[in-house]
Amino acid sequence: MRNKYLTKFTPRYVVFLVLIIGCMITGCSNHPTDQGQQYLDGQLANNFNLSQPHLGIPINIADYLMQVNAIERTSPSLYKKNQAIYQAINQWIASGFTTDKFNRVGLSNYQLIGQDQMGNVHLTGYYTPVLKARHQPDSEFRYPIYAKPTNWQGELPTREEIYNGAFDGQKLEIAYTQSLIDNFIMEVQGSGYIDFENNEPLVFFGYSGKNGHPYKSIGRLLIEQGEIDRDKVSMQAIKAWADKQNEQKVINLLKQNASAVFFQPQYNGAVVGSTGIPLVAKAAVASDQSIIPAGSVILIDVPLLDDKGVYRGQRELRLMIALDVGGAIKGQHLDVYQGIGDEAGHKAGYYNHYGRVWLLKPTANSHLAIPITN
Repeated sequence: MRNKYLTKFTPRYVVFLVLIIGCMITGCSNHPTDQGQQYLDGQLANNFNLSQPHLGIPINIADYLMQVNAIERTSPSLYKKNQAIYQAINQWIASGFTTDKFNRVGLSNYQLIGQDQMGNVHLTGYYTPVLKARHQPDSEFRYPIYAKPTNWQGELPTREEIYNGAFDGQKLEIAYTQSLIDNFIMEVQGSGYIDFENNEPLVFFGYSGKNGHPYKSIGRLLIEQGEIDRDKVSMQAIKAWADKQNEQKVINLLKQNASAVFFQPQYNGAVVGSTGIPLVAKAAVASDQSIIPAGSVILIDVPLLDDKGVYRGQRELRLMIALDVGGAIKGQHLDVYQGIGDEAGHKAGYYNHYGRVWLLKPTANSHLAIPITN
């Protein structure tokens, strides 16, 4: 698992931002709104609350349908388990209904209680980085990415021990990059694409395991050490900090996180979640599956951020499917997959916000009925 990663090819070892920044907000006693919080529903009583949101039509219907097609193509069992819901939503889409009309196709909207019991569900983002690399080290490309040891006796080494040469001579190096912090970010994401710059297709490096040592947030460490202000922490801020430091100072920070992730090259590989299903950007999320099981369809009112990561009151409505998990994705928290490359990483790096979320389930008295657990 990628802390989150219980399966071989999942895209992120620990949910992206929360483990990086360690800044989850757990209460809204003063009703803050700068991270997209809304207070339209009052105090909610249950984990799931029957409601009819008046939010129009989601903006990502095509992406949602693409994600459902990927489920049907690659996981017939998961598709069959949720087939009645997917087909009902297809009918809803074809009819041009708005969000308060799901009942016309036998579905109901169950609003999540949120972290503050007022409907504000924590939203973070993750993505698939693309790293330039070489097959052999040189003076520029000298930071190794490792495969998982298969015949190691006893406990696997910590990150510090790996940096100190624990894997030397084991032939576990599968690529060399220019940046230690970029390697670490790929570990956090749980997967990445490698560009060997040799006119060949990018190689997908999928998650293949971890060393079993506890994870410590480097974002939290940088805050505690006074290097970055708590309200300024983001992936961009962490990378900017690292770019200004010498190599040893970056190593000294990273080695405080004993956990390390290993990868497996997959030629022509797709980015997949813990379900093994290819992920469609902004149509797939990681969830706590004890609350939102794999394959579930959710409706999310997402706060939009500008290029500097600031929420300025704009929002969009999206249909998404839970297809991944994460070690830090617990309770009222969703991690939205943003896609591949630098632009996706830029968006993912800023998300530490809140949105209202509804789980779509068959209405209790409809022929589709499936129980909802509070």
